[in-house]
Amino acid sequence: MLKLFKHFKTNKILLISLFTIILIKTIGILYIPTLTAKIINNGVIKGNIHYVLKTSGIMISVAIFTGILAILSTYLSANLSGSLSRDIRIKMFSHAQKLSIHDFKHFSTSSLITRCTSDVNQIENIVTMFFEMIIPVPFITIVGMFFAFSKDSYMALIIFITGVIFIVFNILISKKVINLSLKIQVQLDKINSRVRQYISGIRIIRAFNREKHEKKLMDDTFTNYANINIEMNKILAVAMPGVMAIMNICAVAVLWFGSMRVSKGVMLIGDIMAVIEYSIIIFVFLVMAIIVLLNVPRASACSIRILEVLEYEPEIIDEKTTEFTSSDKKILEFRNVTFSYKDAEKPVLKNLNFICESGKTTAIIGATGSGKSTIGKLIPRLHEIQGGEILINGVNIKDFSQKDLRDIVSFSPQRAFLFSGTISDNIRHGKKDATIDEIKNAAKAAQADEFISELNHGYDSFVTQGGSNFSGGQRQRLCIARTLAKKSDIYVFDDSFSALDYKTDAKLRKAIKPRLKDAIVITIAQRISTIMEADQIIVLEEGKIAGIGTHKELLKNCPIYMQIAESQLSKEELE
Repeated sequence: MLKLFKHFKTNKILLISLFTIILIKTIGILYIPTLTAKIINNGVIKGNIHYVLKTSGIMISVAIFTGILAILSTYLSANLSGSLSRDIRIKMFSHAQKLSIHDFKHFSTSSLITRCTSDVNQIENIVTMFFEMIIPVPFITIVGMFFAFSKDSYMALIIFITGVIFIVFNILISKKVINLSLKIQVQLDKINSRVRQYISGIRIIRAFNREKHEKKLMDDTFTNYANINIEMNKILAVAMPGVMAIMNICAVAVLWFGSMRVSKGVMLIGDIMAVIEYSIIIFVFLVMAIIVLLNVPRASACSIRILEVLEYEPEIIDEKTTEFTSSDKKILEFRNVTFSYKDAEKPVLKNLNFICESGKTTAIIGATGSGKSTIGKLIPRLHEIQGGEILINGVNIKDFSQKDLRDIVSFSPQRAFLFSGTISDNIRHGKKDATIDEIKNAAKAAQADEFISELNHGYDSFVTQGGSNFSGGQRQRLCIARTLAKKSDIYVFDDSFSALDYKTDAKLRKAIKPRLKDAIVITIAQRISTIMEADQIIVLEEGKIAGIGTHKELLKNCPIYMQIAESQLSKEELE
């Protein structure tokens, strides 16, 4: 965990203040048994009521002052741990923003959520407990033992031996707990993943009548998690009675030996009461320390998982920071580009060479799995190519910062995803300072204004996460509106018209053409009707270019394009 804390700056003034308050509070706690001994020895036994009242007043004042300091230390430790957990989450989120699509798959979404929520909560809790239950222990143990020795060395020796047994007992328990803690966190990831998958795929599960199968999988996952927790609780169930047994044995031993020494006249009754109180204080703090230390292995496992994210080297990094210079004539070039997913047997794209120019539309078509969508994701550098270059105005996109590159690329993904919020909020994701007129213009061009106007709240209508309260076609049009709201040099539409009917598709393409007349437009599609009017059509087959040309040219000289056309168009349209 110390390695994790090195990643963050701590408020030194707050930390010093907290340590000082804890120290003073601890002195107050340890001073009370001494006052108790004085009251008994000098007041009660001697019948000095004035001394009893005077010392009792001092004791009450010390207790109140110590209580105030305890409240203050709890507040400061909670503030410190809360600030730390906030900083960890912010840093994890910021680092996650740098991860590529493949990097996210390396961790899995559910695992990242768990690490950012429950794992950080574990760290926050252990930090709070550390200040309240661990830091005072060394001071209380040393000073408490010193006071105990000052009263009677034999009594203090009993406390010392018991303390050693405490420590050995804790070490044995911790060794068994640490492995189970790691297993618990792994199982928690699996539960989050399973539940998330079930909720996301509920319609498919019901459609194929797979409820019983999914229930069995869920039951197995929950059972495994429960079994590990039961095993953990069995160990903890042994730990606490063991601790209490050691404490009680110590108390009995102190009373027995103490009564013998009092009867011999070598020890006062007040002193034996003080020794008992010191033993109780020491063991109470040792018990609290054991409780914390039993949680340390789990928190340590959580810190390891958090560090795995924070120290993970992103696949895509900014090597250079060449500033993008816009020009009237923009050129996007793929030069011998080769790309393969990690652990894949063969490349998805092989030696691609083509040029896209501003003012022209380049369409990409091909069979499923030919690599169409991959090309779209390579342009904003969502993936890193293994060979060749992607150039914008002759500059390799690796020479631009990812932020600058994505500022000039407007991307409409294959899966139409909307964020929770309003319709206008979603369109503003394309341009955060877009006015309502700009939002409406983008929606009109995307053929979304018509159905938005029919909604009760119009552009202020609520959108659920993922846009599940809209149809597939409506989601696509809202995503296209979001893409159009952003003024860019390059527009990529990754099969963004697939859920639209032919009439809406045609109207949309006609509406966006004048808006994008000065930009590079890349349309990835499976329907030929969507790309027939493109200035350049690239036909892909198994990651290679099988043909480049206009619709008419490809019908004549590209057999693969002809096959696609024959499967989608009528004879009249082919002619």
